[in-house]
Amino acid sequence: MISTLKVLDASINMGMLAGIISGLMAGALYNRFKDIKLPEYLAFFGGRRFVPIATGFTAVGLGVVFGLIWPPIQHGINSFGQLLLESGSFGAFVFGVFNRLLIVTGLHHILNNMAWFIFGSFTDPSTGAVVTGDLTRYFAGDPKGGQFMTGMFPMMLFGLPAACLAMYRNTPPERRKVMGGIFLSMALTSFLTGVTEPIEFAFMFLAPLLYLVHALLTGLAMALTNLLNIHLGFTFSGGAIDMALGWGRSTNGWKVFPVGLLYAVVYYLVFDFCIRRFNLKTPGREDSPSSEKTELSVDQRAAAYIKALGGAGNLLTVGACTTRLRLELADRNLASDSELKALGAMAVVRPGKGGSLQVVVGPLADSIADEIRLASPVSARAEVAQAPVEEPPQVDISIHEAQQWLNALGGRDNLVQMDCVALTRLRVRVNNSRSLSEPALKGLGCQGMRRMEGDVWHVLIGEKAGGLQVALTGLLHREVGAGA
Repeated sequence: MISTLKVLDASINMGMLAGIISGLMAGALYNRFKDIKLPEYLAFFGGRRFVPIATGFTAVGLGVVFGLIWPPIQHGINSFGQLLLESGSFGAFVFGVFNRLLIVTGLHHILNNMAWFIFGSFTDPSTGAVVTGDLTRYFAGDPKGGQFMTGMFPMMLFGLPAACLAMYRNTPPERRKVMGGIFLSMALTSFLTGVTEPIEFAFMFLAPLLYLVHALLTGLAMALTNLLNIHLGFTFSGGAIDMALGWGRSTNGWKVFPVGLLYAVVYYLVFDFCIRRFNLKTPGREDSPSSEKTELSVDQRAAAYIKALGGAGNLLTVGACTTRLRLELADRNLASDSELKALGAMAVVRPGKGGSLQVVVGPLADSIADEIRLASPVSARAEVAQAPVEEPPQVDISIHEAQQWLNALGGRDNLVQMDCVALTRLRVRVNNSRSLSEPALKGLGCQGMRRMEGDVWHVLIGEKAGGLQVALTGLLHREVGAGA
């Protein structure tokens, strides 16, 4: 698409928007044509092989279309970006306020990408390449870079951790021991990585006006750091790790610390006053606090999330971003907010209509999504066992072959639990993983192994997994009977 654009008009620069549009196009074409059937003499190009062919031709077509319509759009974007850049502190203030206000919908990513990757341009002196966006300009050496990033550091490094301290100090004494660990974790996450949603969702819906104050303070930090000619940048967010990585390109970076200490005092006093004055039910101050969270294993946590989301049959798609589970449910009203929060969720968001659901869980979002995806096939089959399901015919396994598999798994005394997963895998829990013989398992037809947690393994076997489970179960029962 970009090559077509350059042929039509070399001045066109869609930036990251070209990548987003290309990705959406490729995804739509994959869903449409991945199973396409072609005539026999073209069968080689059918199915998924057809997708890159269709994508290539469609990209050329899109290049022609955007070559005609993009120049005026690009002029508008450049003018708006230039207006914000030339507005100085006021432009930074506006960006900071809307950056926080849009978090509730997730639309802040659009604003961020425009500011960090499109607004403004700079010629990299080392390569001669023209780079656009506040983030790329900063790391290319633009002394004006960082206008839309620097103000995040006082808020994320100092302000929100101080808000956590205020919420902790206002927690009833009998709950401080438990809540202290939670608030410390949230504060450290903000301080080290700049991930703030776990804190923000703790008060966003309880006290919208307090969140508005937080948004205004963020905008004020952006304006103040710009006014003081402080320039810092990040590759991910405004945490201490990113500050250290980008410090070499900074201008007056040391000034962030006095500004940050001032922000810590302001945030603490504002949150402390509002919590006391308006009796806000921040975490730990609920009238009927949920029971203390128990430590759950990976399998238990996945099963608990599936149950809280309305069961495996209610899950259509499971995804995640940095801090949220992003789900499509058959009926999102079946999801239990109280159960999800008892599992550690900071908030549950139901954007728009339909079955979309977002669960704010913090930096563990991607791991939890993986656990749910791995566990849901088992749970789904258990819930729809009464429905007719076309399963592959079960392969009979001889006692001799089953004994070989059992030996490769470490013997009867090593095998604690065994389940057939997704029709093609055995999920086994063993006493000692060192007793497993991977060469012997692969010699018997194992296609791969993956360690899940502790001594829990997924053993990929193929279509005979169900038959092997039956054979191994029978063999184990026979050995028990013989021992008796």
